[in-house]
Amino acid sequence: MPEWLVYNLVIAMTTFLVRALPFLLIRGPIRSPRLRAFLEMVPYATLAAMAFPDMVLSTGNTLSGLAGFLSAVLVGWLGGGLIRVAGAACLAVLVFELIL
Repeated sequence: MPEWLVYNLVIAMTTFLVRALPFLLIRGPIRSPRLRAFLEMVPYATLAAMAFPDMVLSTGNTLSGLAGFLSAVLVGWLGGGLIRVAGAACLAVLVFELIL
């Protein structure tokens, strides 16, 4: 059997098991409030883990990327919408790059 086929089969089985096991193991509604809260936060944590490195490293300068990220978090925390958060991050990166 070709090596690439073995790799693809292993990846396919791993993906299938990760998605199918919760349906097979958990029967009925989840009553634990802690487990429900944990499962509700998993998509946000996964998105943050995938997006954070790109946010910080996309500018070519880690410090300016971090400044943009921190300004976006601050504006979002203060209740700014998507356009304000993105604008604040872009402005912070621009100012930081001009200073450096």
